[in-house]
Amino acid sequence: MIGPLDEYPIHQTPQPMARVGTSDRNFYDRSYFNACDRDGGTFLVAGLGVYPNLGVTDAFATVRRGDQQRAVRFSDALAQRSLDTRVGGFRLEVVEPLHKIRVVCEHDDLSFDLMWESTFPIAQEQPHTILTGLNKTMMDAQRFTQVGTWSGTLAVDGTDYAVDPAVWTGTRDRSWGIRPVGDPDPVGRGADEPSEGFWWLYLPLGFDEFSVLVVIQEEPNGFRTINDATRTWKDGRVEQLGWPRVHLTYQPGTRIPTTVRLELTTPDGKPLELEAEAGAFVALNVGCGYGGDPEWLHGQWKGRNWSESSCYDLTDPAIAARVAFGVIDHVGKARCGDAEGWGLFEHASLGRHDPTGFADWGSVSP
Repeated sequence: MIGPLDEYPIHQTPQPMARVGTSDRNFYDRSYFNACDRDGGTFLVAGLGVYPNLGVTDAFATVRRGDQQRAVRFSDALAQRSLDTRVGGFRLEVVEPLHKIRVVCEHDDLSFDLMWESTFPIAQEQPHTILTGLNKTMMDAQRFTQVGTWSGTLAVDGTDYAVDPAVWTGTRDRSWGIRPVGDPDPVGRGADEPSEGFWWLYLPLGFDEFSVLVVIQEEPNGFRTINDATRTWKDGRVEQLGWPRVHLTYQPGTRIPTTVRLELTTPDGKPLELEAEAGAFVALNVGCGYGGDPEWLHGQWKGRNWSESSCYDLTDPAIAARVAFGVIDHVGKARCGDAEGWGLFEHASLGRHDPTGFADWGSVSP
């Protein structure tokens, strides 16, 4: 089990680095990226994950243009954990830790060679912990988020795009710990006592002088289990922004958001208002492997050297119906006080959520 990482003084347990500090099958270690050209015409989402207790590593990349969402996926056996982060035609290169990352995808349908460069220091999120009604750990993860720009080249279905950092912006996050991955656990008691709902709002946004991160998660009755609102300045100062009051609007007859307005509070007690508009979106359960994707899930064993490419029409009624039951990533155009910025507007509203008047899984906005 000894491997290249064991040469470095980075151990956290008495085990070789190939073994993580828990035997939970759902341990994961993942990078996520998004990139948009600000006019909303092209939106890219990509990620790579490692699942040591499942013996799997995988990656995906998705680009939304118009009503089409092109997705490519790669998966393989995890032979050894190392600093060489790649699977199939997808690889990450850490050029400068916490500042500059190269992301490469090589596939006939979707390829890119992009350099991420941060514009602000990372924002360390509060730990994410979720227990099911059975007191089983469903999620126990550490995360950090960052806002930045992109440069390089992108090709989708034969069309080439120049990625100019003056135009292309985006966010990234790193997370690791425990979350549902791979094939699902046996349902057992949960089949008779299912969750009533899940509500999530995630806003990493960049402005000229600062970045803002808002992470909110609520139970069906509105009880807030994550409340994380911070502003990070370029010199590294971090301000907490209190307990956000959330005002969301949705497209009629859906749960797809159009805008969100947040009432924040600065450390000196002054009000601060943040607004974001939801632009083009990528449905994370349509080809990206996140929860509710019927074709492929992160950490799922697909065999060695597996890859797949699909193109989805988001106007297809079958695909549109799926979108409503997953997490949706939007290009976010934002205003905070007098400052204007860009970033990610990620939202999920599934099942019952009393504060917004959704009574059950079938409820939609009037």
